[in-house]
Amino acid sequence: MAQDPVLAAFRQSIDNIDAALIFMLAERFKITKAVGEYKAKTDLPPADPNREVEQIARMKRLAVDADLDPDFSEKFLRFVIDEVIRHHEKIRDES
Repeated sequence: MAQDPVLAAFRQSIDNIDAALIFMLAERFKITKAVGEYKAKTDLPPADPNREVEQIARMKRLAVDADLDPDFSEKFLRFVIDEVIRHHEKIRDES
């Protein structure tokens, strides 16, 4: 059965966006790794609760502007933040 060309085009766009998201997350984690190394070297805590609150509020505002569910954006950012903190704790423990 032949594939629907409209559906195929949508899926190709989704695949491109997914690839871009992965590369953007990889870049973000490269930077947060450097932050974790800096925090370990300067004896700063792995987590910064005040920054987290500010970033979540900022992301929720951006989500609203982008017509994206702000609760989803918070869940997504919380997941990323938790992973970053886990990496920072690991870096600190290895220092």
